[in-house]
Amino acid sequence: MPKVSSVIVPYATYLRVYEPLAAFPDPERDHWARYARRPARPSYQDELRRSLADLLPTPPIPVPVHESGDAFVLDVDGVLCVCPWRTRLRGWQALDELAEGMPAPVLDAVLPPLVRRQAAQDYERWLARNPDARPWIRTATWQVPLNWFVLVSDEERRYDKASGDDPPMLRYRTPMVQARRRVARALRTLRETIDEGPLIDGLVDVGRWLEEFHPRSLVELDYGGLVHVLPAGDLEGDHSAADVAEGIEALRNGDGATAGEAYGRLVERWRSVRDRRSAN
Repeated sequence: MPKVSSVIVPYATYLRVYEPLAAFPDPERDHWARYARRPARPSYQDELRRSLADLLPTPPIPVPVHESGDAFVLDVDGVLCVCPWRTRLRGWQALDELAEGMPAPVLDAVLPPLVRRQAAQDYERWLARNPDARPWIRTATWQVPLNWFVLVSDEERRYDKASGDDPPMLRYRTPMVQARRRVARALRTLRETIDEGPLIDGLVDVGRWLEEFHPRSLVELDYGGLVHVLPAGDLEGDHSAADVAEGIEALRNGDGATAGEAYGRLVERWRSVRDRRSAN
């Protein structure tokens, strides 16, 4: 059996915000400046492996005892931008989502009620001391939520095929001001043309989240580990952001037929991904 450190962890996709170093207060700014000078930094796979390793003890550790000091780092036109992992905060938030989406008997077997209650109490105490806390990373499993695609455009898409030891990669990056503008424009169109529902609710939620960050931040949508379970042809042909943009533009122009075709492509593409989840 391979060691945890060598296992590729699939399924998870990410929406990340990279804030310019100047947006962080001292002494955190100094920490990230030193961190960025390290010759080697961990990847998103390393973060996932650490989380899985915490679930192996008995009882499991659903949330790290200490907050992570790691981050993803980018140089954007000479400006250092940082996306802190904030693994502990995201762990607490994930517990809430887990309770909503998993049958109680299964949840109790994976994470006993006593463990969950203790984690919830720890979170309440921590939140009382940090009322403005928010994560820089959002995570989804076996999907990319459709509202995420609203933030980006097909021109910002980057797909690299697998090469040698390098896995494939599919991601989008866009300036924060563009992401916010697209959210506002899409919400106007959707509210004028369709009933309230999950797409609008999700877009409102992600729009509020983006408002928490510095306007010179960068937004990244990353297919993450999902690239390890999807065929190369599916990845290469995946232009979901273009389909979402086409559908919204068609609604804006009153062209229901074109909007329906774009939505149909999205449904079919992501149904095939869900089918793979069921097969696993």
